[in-house]
Amino acid sequence: MALTKNPNVLKWVDEMIALTKPEKVVWIDGSKEQLDALTDEVCALPEGNRDKMYRLNQEKLPGCLYHRTLPNDVARVEDRTFICTPTKEEAGPTNNWCDPAEMYAKLSKLYDGVMKGRTMYVIPYSMGPIGSPLAKVGVEITDSIYVVLNMNIMTRMGAQAFENLGDTSNDFVRGLHSKADVDPENRYIVQFPQDNTIWSINSAYGGNVLLGKKCFALRIASYQGKNEGWMAEHMLILGVKKPDGKVVYITAAFPSACGKTNLAMLIPPKYYKDQGYEVFTVGDDIAWMKPGEDGRLYAINPENGFFGVAPGTNAKSNYNALASTMKNTIFTNVALNNADNTVWWEGLDKNPPEDATEWKGAKVNGKEFTAVIGADGKPQKLAHPNSRFTAPAHNCPCVSPEFDNPKGVPVSAIIFGGRRASTTPLVYQSFDWTHGTYMGSAVSSETTAAATGAVGVLRHDPMAMKPFIGYNVGDYWAHWLEMGEKLGDKAPKIFNVNWFKQDENGNFMWPGFGDNMRVLDWIIKRCEGTIDAEETAIGYLPKKEDINLTGIEDEVTPEILDKLLAVDKDLWKKEIAEMRRYYDEDITAKGGHVPAALYAQLDKIEARLNG
Repeated sequence: MALTKNPNVLKWVDEMIALTKPEKVVWIDGSKEQLDALTDEVCALPEGNRDKMYRLNQEKLPGCLYHRTLPNDVARVEDRTFICTPTKEEAGPTNNWCDPAEMYAKLSKLYDGVMKGRTMYVIPYSMGPIGSPLAKVGVEITDSIYVVLNMNIMTRMGAQAFENLGDTSNDFVRGLHSKADVDPENRYIVQFPQDNTIWSINSAYGGNVLLGKKCFALRIASYQGKNEGWMAEHMLILGVKKPDGKVVYITAAFPSACGKTNLAMLIPPKYYKDQGYEVFTVGDDIAWMKPGEDGRLYAINPENGFFGVAPGTNAKSNYNALASTMKNTIFTNVALNNADNTVWWEGLDKNPPEDATEWKGAKVNGKEFTAVIGADGKPQKLAHPNSRFTAPAHNCPCVSPEFDNPKGVPVSAIIFGGRRASTTPLVYQSFDWTHGTYMGSAVSSETTAAATGAVGVLRHDPMAMKPFIGYNVGDYWAHWLEMGEKLGDKAPKIFNVNWFKQDENGNFMWPGFGDNMRVLDWIIKRCEGTIDAEETAIGYLPKKEDINLTGIEDEVTPEILDKLLAVDKDLWKKEIAEMRRYYDEDITAKGGHVPAALYAQLDKIEARLNG
């Protein structure tokens, strides 16, 4: 039975039923009874059924489930992801583009009758707290119970989601997914921004099928934000509680492998704990930010859970992330410890289980299996390198008390960062919002010799949003500049960090992890105006005495701190030359609209470096 009277929803659902021709239709109300029945159903499927899920040890991992996907369906697929806008220029140089009519025609053939003999599940969900003025409603249609159970963790799913929509609004995102036959040649993840529509077919994995995540919360939402005056960003949100009880909120954007989740769930070092500092997690991946009634920028986490990479997660690297997985979590493509029906992955500990099931389903001796060197010259993996956990945010020991606040949290600082062996100092602050927007456009990470055969090759990832901007990247930068004008003197301060600067022997000079609290401390004091800074050609740098090194003086000596905060003008001149090339060749020449204000920032930095 339909859960809404909204004619726009009902009309669209009827159209999708006519297209896909399911055997029956089930509306997901989010009730425990319905979810328990679906869990029983999917766990009772026979071995070999690719939808099958397994209950894990319910004493050690209560409510937890295990699933494995096909080996050809284990990650997001950028080359099969499209932005379909009326013109290629609207999609811009960072997106794959196709004409909407052409793509609808192509996909309609694939969807025609695809759910015959299957059940269609209609999933209403809210991205953001129910009732929040920053929240948005989506409806995802799928033929996968795996998707239903994951969406229950990742979103506010069920009948309550329609509260924000009401009986007449047409402002909802339409998501159609079918696992179909999981044919990689006909795998598509397609966004139609002007239609508030996402179509995904021939995948049964993660971000390809949980359409509230990257597809809605970033690609579609970034386009909505441009049109409606807000921002959808690939950013964590954290709150730092100071000894005086005040909580300062910070958002941060990093490319992959730059410590984003670790920062979102940071545990302060003992020195700071003893003074009463705490860190709260509002979000680990996505921030929706909108000006509030007081003119400040407020952020919500549109998601309700964490879709985290399992390998490398352990009690030392990220205690809070691991703790989040201990109940009501879905594990995908990790390994099983058959001795006690629990999970294992590389980096969880140093003891692979002897009686194991590796991620593709083969029963093996884990110790012997991981001792075998594969064709790539590396040990075989029990868990897929991109294996995942889907965990409820409220499981996290440091989840923010403001997590469900419909107003969001006020943002004082925005941080950008990348993985840079040289050039970029540990931390610096932009001169103003426009300069900060330039810093975001320049986000990049360096490749390593082991990975590419060349050191220092920059991989550009503006605002860590390259795969997720739902329209022309130049117009996206222009929207950032417009938001700065709208916020005026109430705009958050913008900073850049680099935890990965190396010495002449290739060793990281900054300890990172919990000690990144020391950099957050400096950032907060700059936001509050309680300390001064050194004005340099690239921005405001800390005075050395203002980075608190209590407890790590032996690791970060004055000489090392000098190197961490150094600005090498010759390296920065090369940086500016590379950014000109990037703007000219990778963006402008390929149909991107780089705002004149960003070119002007290049000129200003160059003039200061030459001054």
